[in-house]
Amino acid sequence: MSGSNPISREAVAAAVSEANIAIEAASTLAELRASRASSIGEHSPIAKLNAELKNIANEFKAEAGQLIGQARGQLNQAFAAKEAELFAVEERAKLAAEAVDMTAAPMPVAFGARHPLSLLQDQIADVFIGMGWEIAEGPEVESEWFNFDALNFDADHPARAMQDTFFVEPVEQHLVLRTHTSPVQVRSLLERELPVYVLCPGRVFRTDELDATHTPVFHQVEGLAIDKGLTMADLRGTLEHFARIMFGDDAKIRLRPSFFPFTEPSAELDVWHPGAKGGARWVEWGGCGMVNPNVLKAAGIDPEEYQGFAFGMGIERTLMFRNDVKDMHDMVEADVRFSQQFGVNL
Repeated sequence: MSGSNPISREAVAAAVSEANIAIEAASTLAELRASRASSIGEHSPIAKLNAELKNIANEFKAEAGQLIGQARGQLNQAFAAKEAELFAVEERAKLAAEAVDMTAAPMPVAFGARHPLSLLQDQIADVFIGMGWEIAEGPEVESEWFNFDALNFDADHPARAMQDTFFVEPVEQHLVLRTHTSPVQVRSLLERELPVYVLCPGRVFRTDELDATHTPVFHQVEGLAIDKGLTMADLRGTLEHFARIMFGDDAKIRLRPSFFPFTEPSAELDVWHPGAKGGARWVEWGGCGMVNPNVLKAAGIDPEEYQGFAFGMGIERTLMFRNDVKDMHDMVEADVRFSQQFGVNL
């Protein structure tokens, strides 16, 4: 295009004006950034004029290039200023939205609570840790040998039947869901050096229907002490101390003759609960006795040298008559209102 210069001051001013209109029309950062190509980018009027530089005569190129360079600088500054302005507007709006009205009434926050069964289990563990005992745990899926044979259960004992025990398929593997935490006691005898003083809390499984006083999944705590010279007097003293911490200083216990395969002699354990609703009374609490010599032999321990005692009780049962809980359903239905009655404990 010889002898003429299409990139005049008027043309550049018109391109700048059109770009400024596009920049000023944006009301948000998103709109401004979306308009970048049409206001100062490759599709903008000033970019189109810049593309004409190659078509004009050489004597006009220096002047035209200077005009376009100045125009592009002005537009970049205008774009940056608009961007800063919109950013400040959006930041102020964001802060306003996050403002806290200090005069407004507080919103109540509902707190959860630890389940009373886990709280009670921890309290029981603390009692025995304070006496120097250890806490022992074991698998919930257990072999029949640990769950029955090592504890002196005969092969035809009723507890082995499917009406009482959950067997894990295939049955030929001889695995069961443990029916008590006594297998942990056997494992402790095999794994630890003598003497042994262990408390074995945990979840157990039996084929009971869920009703007000039974559940197929519940919790037990069992204790085992093996040492030289232990007698029923040691067992009674331990259980009396335990009962008084659980039920108050006026609590007392009594032992009634009974039978368990893994203890001899065996006894049913009753506790006199002075704080029971409706008046103080005797309540059956659990079972106990001196460890059967056959159980010691199964663990490779000489019963002539070492003796021991064992006991066990249900944690749900303890909670029921300790805190006057009437229905087992309350413990398994996961209603936080039940747990909140016992306080919010972490």
